[in-house]
Amino acid sequence: MKFDVLVAGELYVDLILSGFDFWPLPGQEAFARTFRKEIGGGAAITACGLGVLGQRTGVCGAVGSDYGAWMAHRFRERGVETDYLEVHTTEPTGLTVAITTPHDRAFLTYSGANRGYMEQFCDEAAAGRIESRHVHIAAAPDWDVTSDLIDHLHASGATVSLDAGWHEPWLADPRALPTLAKTDLFLPNETEAARMTGQYDARGILNKFADAGLKCVALKLGGAGSALLYDGQIRFAPAPAVTPVDTTGAGDCFDAGFLNAWLNGQRPEAWLWAGNICGALSCEAYGGLDGFPCRDRLAHEMELHSCET
Repeated sequence: MKFDVLVAGELYVDLILSGFDFWPLPGQEAFARTFRKEIGGGAAITACGLGVLGQRTGVCGAVGSDYGAWMAHRFRERGVETDYLEVHTTEPTGLTVAITTPHDRAFLTYSGANRGYMEQFCDEAAAGRIESRHVHIAAAPDWDVTSDLIDHLHASGATVSLDAGWHEPWLADPRALPTLAKTDLFLPNETEAARMTGQYDARGILNKFADAGLKCVALKLGGAGSALLYDGQIRFAPAPAVTPVDTTGAGDCFDAGFLNAWLNGQRPEAWLWAGNICGALSCEAYGGLDGFPCRDRLAHEMELHSCET
């Protein structure tokens, strides 16, 4: 296989504003003290994390000609190959304005070149042109392609994980649970999972997923850590203490840490700890990338927390 993991989904240029004195109401103006531009979207952040941790990683997505070359350069700086990066001829790169505080954030987004990309990716999978032992889908694919996409990827020999993000119509759709039962791993946060299951505590959520036939679910619980449904058992792991400055991308960084440990054949408890550490450390810097730990830092933190691998 060409890649250990291929990450497919929506790609954005993130314009991150923070350091506000107040949260503006409609018609008001608030001024940020800090600003930065970075590649963003769940697919980009998770792919970069996996690349930094040493997985042979590729990213699948669409960009515009405006920022395409800059984004490809940023990916390669973090060890992510861009063979599957498509340049849209008419649409600009997707854009997100992220307004952040230490404990919450809001996003204003334009999809741009992302429109229709998952259908193209499904065509690539159906044609057998996806060369990876694992594929992580960081998107909520349209229902007319989702089930077939998972089948095509499995037929190519890949395992499949999915993080749909907050797309309420997708999460609430009755097709979601039976479709997700086809995946090898599902990575929702607590709010997304509650919308899907009607349950509001972690154990109840994971029991509902188990009843629906899901094999492995990593449930992100924010500052409370995470929980795992695997092999019929439910496990919990707390989050390490950090001083957050920006929570943008923390869940996507969790995905990268969890997937890295999962792909490396570590113990289930280590999957949770690796995800928790990567997600927590990402909050110590602005954006979803600068706080992400290198391999040595992650290994040190895992040892510090006495987590067996």
